[in-house]
Amino acid sequence: MMLKYIFETYLDLRQHAALKLPTSLPKTLEGVISQKYLEKCRAYSIDKSNFHFVKQFVTIIMDSATLLFGVFPWIWKVGVVLESTGVDAENEIYHTLAFLAGAMIWSQITDLPFYLYSTFVIEERYGINKQTVWLFIKDMIKGMMLAIIIGPPVVAAIILIVQKGGPYLASYLWGFMFVLSLVTMTIYPVLIAPLYNKLTPLPEGELRARIETLASSLNFPLKKLFVVDESTRSTCTNAYLYGFYKNKRIVLYDNLIQRCKNVEEVVAVVAHELGHWKLNHTVYMFVAFQVLMILLFGGYALVNNSKDLFMSFGFDSQPTLIGLMLYMQTIIPVLPLIIFGHNFVRRAFEFQADAFAKKLGYSKPLGDSLVKQEGNLSGLNADPWYSAYHYSHPTLLERLAALDEPHNKAD
Repeated sequence: MMLKYIFETYLDLRQHAALKLPTSLPKTLEGVISQKYLEKCRAYSIDKSNFHFVKQFVTIIMDSATLLFGVFPWIWKVGVVLESTGVDAENEIYHTLAFLAGAMIWSQITDLPFYLYSTFVIEERYGINKQTVWLFIKDMIKGMMLAIIIGPPVVAAIILIVQKGGPYLASYLWGFMFVLSLVTMTIYPVLIAPLYNKLTPLPEGELRARIETLASSLNFPLKKLFVVDESTRSTCTNAYLYGFYKNKRIVLYDNLIQRCKNVEEVVAVVAHELGHWKLNHTVYMFVAFQVLMILLFGGYALVNNSKDLFMSFGFDSQPTLIGLMLYMQTIIPVLPLIIFGHNFVRRAFEFQADAFAKKLGYSKPLGDSLVKQEGNLSGLNADPWYSAYHYSHPTLLERLAALDEPHNKAD
């Protein structure tokens, strides 16, 4: 944990130094945005960087203190108060749920101040946040209610699988998580996402007609086309696809439609997203995730009965789900490699999706649309080591350069 913190802090320092460098307007952006706006984006990135240093330092101190003083073993032992409510404290499922409730409360207490400052101070200062305090409170309550509804059956299933899994534990855990992933991918956009955002059908008109024509030309089985009210929370612009087999949907952020100066730019973003679908990027990432899960559960199956693992974290018993959580703590040193590999592949996929849209004739409108996405402008002075580790997308200048090349990186 400490080595990961030192490594990531080194990268953060490199990025902070890069952000401090004077920034002149790149030639590719001359006449598109102003130097004043570029400086505003740079100032926002520096403020976020300063805040990040404070947050990471406080977090590592609190995490270290949590381990040193045995906070989580204490929370587990507090679970015996279940007996006073008439619940069997010896029942591992009930005891684990009580522990997770305590851990969730602890997480809310420690994380909430950082989120509030980041959202309602820094992002508010630069006009990025559009979320009201009341909307934030409602979202937090909804999240807790979903955790209460979904959490117990999932936790119970994992505990029973570990208790009964025997020599096939890793396979059973992976099979359960595989099914859970498919169920989540199915119900999230239909049942959960609408709890937070309002999705309305895209009205008839030129934009809808152009998107439907594009989807049809690529044999994309488009069933519904929505606009989501992201403007109630932020100024982010995006579009995404979801759905299985022949029941696909496209969702456009309302910010995207509002900020793009013409229909062509919005269609270009959709062409990029359709490129991800046509090139099977989602399938590849899903398969890679399943392979990672198999490896992780295989490692867990080797150590789940290790008394030393529990004792090293201050537990004098061997609760099932706690063992899985402690195992995840022990593999923290390999996380940077997983993060780096994941982002490396994601950046390659972004270049390929851009190239796909370019082949369809959307090079210029896609480039114009990318410039309008504020998050892209914050990465103009990105340190190469920092971006290689943290960025899941190429920087704006890298993407614009690739779009301008006769034969870009993905060809």
